[in-house]
Amino acid sequence: MFQSKTTQTPGSILGSSPADKDFFTSDLSTKEFALIEDAGFEPLGLVMGSSIYHIGFQRPKLTQSAELETLTQAMYQARILATERMEAEAAALGADGVVGVKLTIGMQQWGENLAEFLTVGTAVKATTTGSVPSDGRKPFTSDLSGQDFWVLIKSGYRPVSFVMGNCVYHVGYQGIKGAFATAFQNVEMPTYARAIYEARELAMSRMRSEGKGNGSKGIIGVSVTQSCYSWDTHIIEFFAVGTSIAKFGERQLPTPTAVMPFIDPS
Repeated sequence: MFQSKTTQTPGSILGSSPADKDFFTSDLSTKEFALIEDAGFEPLGLVMGSSIYHIGFQRPKLTQSAELETLTQAMYQARILATERMEAEAAALGADGVVGVKLTIGMQQWGENLAEFLTVGTAVKATTTGSVPSDGRKPFTSDLSGQDFWVLIKSGYRPVSFVMGNCVYHVGYQGIKGAFATAFQNVEMPTYARAIYEARELAMSRMRSEGKGNGSKGIIGVSVTQSCYSWDTHIIEFFAVGTSIAKFGERQLPTPTAVMPFIDPS
């Protein structure tokens, strides 16, 4: 969606280094750890990327519903910086990919428009030849859980990349005349409905463009959230995120079987 410049990670790798081959840190649960190992991978360490970003202000027209492109670009660029730094930490560990990626935003008290964008995940490496689900150019990234990652690999697909799209949108005020016209009626609010629909579609289309751009077959685990942060109540960000996937190998999942519960007649 927007051009970004790759930057090097500013800090040290969390809890691991290339020399610590027998010790790792991870945010995986016990079940996730076991399933990722069963899929042919081992965790190398918890990796993260961070960017503290100043979000500029863009003044909208009160009664106009429109995207605020300055805010959209700032929110997207900050997330890209954080994600690229996480990927750099994973590459420094020699990882084949990062699983369980989580991206959070925290508003800072140092300034009204300052926010920290933090991306965290667990770097993993293939333990068997031929099980690396990557294109060899850079570590794959995925926000799938350990369980979903296992199912994906066993289904013959690989994660390609953590993809996202966003849109910061100003939902125009209805105005006094419109408010009086609908004050005592059960009726759809077309101004608001159109604005929310368009903003979601813009975020979704940008996420789809990222997925198509990296040669994937599709995107799974898609979620769309909306947040206001510290902006005006009529300014909303819609954020779409998911994991793009590509065909990798043959299906290895066992055929599902029906299981009937046993009921003791006594």
